[in-house]
Amino acid sequence: MARSLCPGAWLRKPYYLQCDKYKTGVIDGPACNSLCVTETLYFGKCLSTKPNNQIYLGIWDNLPGVVKCQMEQALHLDFGTELEPRKEIVLFDKPTRGTTVQKFKEMVYSLFKAKLGDQGNLSELVNLILTVADGDKDGQVSLGEAKSAWALLQLNEFLLMVILQDKEHTPKLMGFCGDLYVMESVEYTSLYGISLPWVIELFIPSGFRRSMDQLFTPSWPRKAKIAIGLLEFVEDVFHGPYGNFLMCDTSAKNLGYNDKYDLKMVDMRKIVPETNLKELIKDRHCESDLDCVYGTDCRTSCDQSTMKCTSEVIQPNLAKACQLLKDYLLRGAPSEIREELEKQLYSCIALKVTANQMEMEHSLILNNLKTLLWKKISYTNDS
Repeated sequence: MARSLCPGAWLRKPYYLQCDKYKTGVIDGPACNSLCVTETLYFGKCLSTKPNNQIYLGIWDNLPGVVKCQMEQALHLDFGTELEPRKEIVLFDKPTRGTTVQKFKEMVYSLFKAKLGDQGNLSELVNLILTVADGDKDGQVSLGEAKSAWALLQLNEFLLMVILQDKEHTPKLMGFCGDLYVMESVEYTSLYGISLPWVIELFIPSGFRRSMDQLFTPSWPRKAKIAIGLLEFVEDVFHGPYGNFLMCDTSAKNLGYNDKYDLKMVDMRKIVPETNLKELIKDRHCESDLDCVYGTDCRTSCDQSTMKCTSEVIQPNLAKACQLLKDYLLRGAPSEIREELEKQLYSCIALKVTANQMEMEHSLILNNLKTLLWKKISYTNDS
């Protein structure tokens, strides 16, 4: 059995469940043998505060990683409430014994069509998923591997890791077992250099916390490089190869960087397919715009004539990213570019999805910001 460095019975629950399923042949995956047999996948520091969504630092065959186990059903987006605890008897119920590979491909295709919309290249994504699902690389997808892949495909973060697997700012998927998956670890797990226990965070005023954050940041050229990485990630998810994804929790705690100050996403669970979000939020009953929010940042409006949420998200990803970067970049910015940088950041924050020629303006602002930052740091050691 995998070894946990965390105390507490519920912290050990995820891999007990996985190993029971693995040993009975229900699930399979590249991490299962290390998790359940050779015990070379170690659970370290627990990073989560809720038992239904467990995250650990870990070590797999001497490589550092982050272990995540979604202890809940993730078949739908929920607005304002916790998702229901997962039902063990149905989590790995698909595909059923006797399902052919072709039928499984059709299942995955239908799932992607519902999540991503009618993209012309969904068949390519289905083939990519089958390659990932073939954990032992024997050229075949077993029933256990298919059940694991199907459970994982309900999770937006897993899907996005597969879609953006070749992109610089997306953490690499190391392996999985059932709906437990291991991704590469990131040296610095916030834009800011100080992390406090969540209990202490509750008692710190937000204004004072922001002041603390600004004191514990890298040098300005390094912040600029990290910011460029975030802008590039926004490009990756904005009309990417399989449609647009919406960043619904653009906060510093979801972003990190490595020792070269390259941005790495730490938590992508609230980055959701636009088609999926629109379908789920439209016609939702509302009293005000406050009822039409997913995560913290994906907001639509409440149509007062019908008392239903509209489907169009108001603020694009780039505007949210610029809002996050404003204080981060302006503090300590070189005097010769500060005025222009501030001007561009505020223009970026003002972007609206409904604006005429939004896509052209989006591209122009994004490219101008990247150019301004690169010009300033391109000849420094921090670039």
